[in-house]
Amino acid sequence: MAREQLHVLNALDAAKTQMYHFTAIVIAGMGFFTDAYDLFCISLVTKLLGRIYYHENGAAKPGILPPNVSAAVNGVAFCGTLIGQLFFGWLGDKLGRKKVYGMTLMVMVIASVASGLSFGDKPKAVMATLCFFRFWLGFGIGGDYPLSATIMSEYANKKTRGAFIAAVFAMQGFGILAGGMVAIIVSAAFKAGYPSPAYQDNALASTVPEADYAWRIILMFGALPAALTYYWRMKMPETARYTALVAKNAKQAAADMSKVLQVELEAEQEKIEKHDQEKGNGFGLFTKEFLKRHGLHLLGTTSTWFLLDIAFYSQNLFQKDIFSAIGWIPAPQTMNALEEVYRIARAQTLIALCSTVPGYWFTVFFIDKIGRFAIQLMGFFFMTVFMFALAIPYTHWTHRENRIGFVIMYSLTFFFANFGPNATTFVVPAEIFPARLRSTCHGISAAAGKAGAIVGAFGFLYAAQPTDPNKTDAGYPPGIGVKNTLIVLGCVNFLGMLFTLLVPESNGKSLEEMSKENEEEDGTVTELRSQGGRTVPV
Repeated sequence: MAREQLHVLNALDAAKTQMYHFTAIVIAGMGFFTDAYDLFCISLVTKLLGRIYYHENGAAKPGILPPNVSAAVNGVAFCGTLIGQLFFGWLGDKLGRKKVYGMTLMVMVIASVASGLSFGDKPKAVMATLCFFRFWLGFGIGGDYPLSATIMSEYANKKTRGAFIAAVFAMQGFGILAGGMVAIIVSAAFKAGYPSPAYQDNALASTVPEADYAWRIILMFGALPAALTYYWRMKMPETARYTALVAKNAKQAAADMSKVLQVELEAEQEKIEKHDQEKGNGFGLFTKEFLKRHGLHLLGTTSTWFLLDIAFYSQNLFQKDIFSAIGWIPAPQTMNALEEVYRIARAQTLIALCSTVPGYWFTVFFIDKIGRFAIQLMGFFFMTVFMFALAIPYTHWTHRENRIGFVIMYSLTFFFANFGPNATTFVVPAEIFPARLRSTCHGISAAAGKAGAIVGAFGFLYAAQPTDPNKTDAGYPPGIGVKNTLIVLGCVNFLGMLFTLLVPESNGKSLEEMSKENEEEDGTVTELRSQGGRTVPV
């Protein structure tokens, strides 16, 4: 039997799109902008770090980070993010979204600035400092995932909720774009101010001492957008759903939302107290009731995010080969250190502009029209198709005359990742779980994604090495080769398609309808029917 919905929650569900919706998108989205900037900008400066700290006199090619150091520098933030997602997701349900939101931002600002500082000038000291602060940076970023999604879902109306949450996530595209542009500007300025010869002309002089400041400026710049939004985050009221359904304070929820919606809302404390006394909705995460109602949902959100991120983060394997193949990045010995940063940043910015950013905004535009389920299924399907189309005739794609075709196919794979599961795996966990567990369950789903990212970025880095030990990159053991790696990734995407069948459609439904928080316990399994007629157990 359905309980009567609180007026304050009805008002939020039925509210027309207003200025406060866009304010919330910008405030939550700037966190994601910073997250993406901080996570992706490291790949722009790793080559420079290799030249500065691992230069070998007389070597034919510039210094590069040893495999273990490279894995640590690139991967330590992912480890921090995974732990941050679990910890801050849980804390967001315990202390409230707003309180914890401010904490994550401060961690990000402090760690961003600190990651550009070093204790000592020896390679070990610099890398250890960088890894230490990048871990804590990742920890703060991890908190932003469950909190941004939960806050946006709890502020949004029923009709355009998907687009609003997806718009927050889409700010990630602009963050990647900003990272590339900052690196272009900084490297171009240093290049103009401190001219130097190519590595093959004068190995030592090709890396000017001032280049050591360039990578620090690029990393530290990530603190700026986060610091600018701190004031606005603190001014944001706590979400009405947390205040009413978790903190049980109807008066405060009504007062907060009256200001936001600019309408008069009555406090319904008696209704909350009555709901609280009734059996059925007090179950916790580790209970049979949660398993019965949401166990399959949590399996669906965690598995799809895990599988998606394996494929999504494996793109790092092929980017350098693709850029070199189409002539965007010449051989490293033909450039000086700052020229290389400039070329890498320019290539990454072009990829973001042409493939990454449009994919995100396609999702924003279509998610409330065709639904989360259809977009996620379609995305995984096309990712599977394009991965197999790259893998099976792989030898064909390696010929120089076919390289442009390879780049187009590769770009389409990641267009459909963004206009597909990369966005929907972020949106759905913020909509289908009860308010008191929403942030926790989103954090668990996101952490599964980051575990997939670690597998994709590092497991496949080793797997993609050639089978011939003489052809592997320096320091790496033989792997299964690029062709077999692409076939495995195609299978991973196909599995993602299958696990999507466990994820319910939340399009056009209120959060309480999805989580059954306004239903009394009747001991039966309820069924949800989407507009398209798909049925899933709850």
